[in-house]
Amino acid sequence: MQLTQFTDYSLRVLIFLACKKESSSIDEISKNYDLSVNHMRKVIHKLGQLGYIQTSRGKGGGVKLLQRPENINLGVVIRQLEPNFDLVECFTHARPGCKISPACRLKEILAEALNSFLAVFEAYSLADVLSQEEELVKLFGFSLNK
Repeated sequence: MQLTQFTDYSLRVLIFLACKKESSSIDEISKNYDLSVNHMRKVIHKLGQLGYIQTSRGKGGGVKLLQRPENINLGVVIRQLEPNFDLVECFTHARPGCKISPACRLKEILAEALNSFLAVFEAYSLADVLSQEEELVKLFGFSLNK
């Protein structure tokens, strides 16, 4: 199982904003991760739609975390961001002409593995990712404001 880059970037934005504890610009976030501003705009837009961050334009505007890190469940975020979890073709429909589909258990085994994979993420919140917050803050290059 591999998460999309979009989900990866989204999780990174949440980590950044949780450490920053105040508004930030899309440019600042993009520069910190050396990522395209265009990609970052799309990520920010989606996270705003989902209610994880607040965005405001103009002077004094920016992007900030809308929820407390302990209230942001990683499993929920990932389920909302990933376009699908179809590990094999037969997750959505049987492959035409697949000889073994009537007797194959692979689909149900893969579904069990996928559910276990997601269950691990559901056991953690954004706050758990911040267990080394002081080090993260140093790596981002801003001061720790509690």
